[in-house]
Amino acid sequence: MKSTPITIKDLARIAGVSHTTVSRALRNHPAIAPETVERIRALAAEQGYRVSAAARSLKTSRSQAIGIILSYIDDPYFSRVLEGVEDTVQPEGYGLFVAASHHDVAREQAAVSAMMEHRVDGVILCTPPFRVEHSRQMEGSGLPLAVVNNQGVDHYDYSVDHDDEQGARQVVRYLIEQGHRRLAYLGNALSGLTNHNRLSGFKDEMESAGLEACPDLIFNGPDGRPEGGYAGARYFLSLPEHPSAIVCFNDMMAVGLIHGLQEAGLHIPQDISVTGFDDIDLAAYLTPPLTTYSQPRYELGAEAARLMLRLLSVKSGETLPQPEHIYLQGRLVVRDSTNRAAELN
Repeated sequence: MKSTPITIKDLARIAGVSHTTVSRALRNHPAIAPETVERIRALAAEQGYRVSAAARSLKTSRSQAIGIILSYIDDPYFSRVLEGVEDTVQPEGYGLFVAASHHDVAREQAAVSAMMEHRVDGVILCTPPFRVEHSRQMEGSGLPLAVVNNQGVDHYDYSVDHDDEQGARQVVRYLIEQGHRRLAYLGNALSGLTNHNRLSGFKDEMESAGLEACPDLIFNGPDGRPEGGYAGARYFLSLPEHPSAIVCFNDMMAVGLIHGLQEAGLHIPQDISVTGFDDIDLAAYLTPPLTTYSQPRYELGAEAARLMLRLLSVKSGETLPQPEHIYLQGRLVVRDSTNRAAELN
């Protein structure tokens, strides 16, 4: 025979405190002394108490779920971003509801509909470029939005971005310092503003060094995945003169590029130096290990989560906080996929 689940009233009776005190302690309310919070939480764990999400939702009109829409669930870039989001919102009693757009209009609309049908409390977009009409649809239904690395033309009041232009400049500067002059850029045709900013950083640093960013050495792959990098390898191999170094939009494209170059019999970095961007976990374990620009992926997710929590703390009828745009910096990580230009070795 199944036992009856323990309730907050049961915990209050056992602890010798009021129902309200138990409820607040379980939510870590600042009005409750830390030692009381610790005692009641320990008692709740001992008694096997579990919060009823359905009951809490009915009482608060909140689902205690935050929606995340990203491009691809299997993209390793997002794993650390999601970790940063979850570590930040979980202690506040929120769970995540995740959907992927795959850069497809129908799937993006399906993700938006799912967020609204499941009545998430807010949405963090990690998938831009995101269609304006879909953003407006969620905002029109009262869903607060926060954005990580906005790649679209739409403006959002609350966003967290990485300084991609400066990151690309640091990568190019390093290669120039290694004696490389014939530099190429492998971009991502699907990535909108982020690709634009990284390419701008590439061109600006070349210009600052008195070098020409040759149009023939700039190629946008069809996507930001290894397949896009492989397409880049085929393009650069078709040129009468190969570049001495290739700056990739991201690490996943670098994976495909390196595979294509090695398949053609070239050696990395002896024949061509290759750099990535993002510093996904795989980057350090490639052959050779990848020189890349490390984005603070965990911090991007954590900052976006903090923005969302601030928006969700606004009570009905109160004014939303002032728009906030946070910019984070990364760092260059030098590994074995780059070396000094061949003529200097």
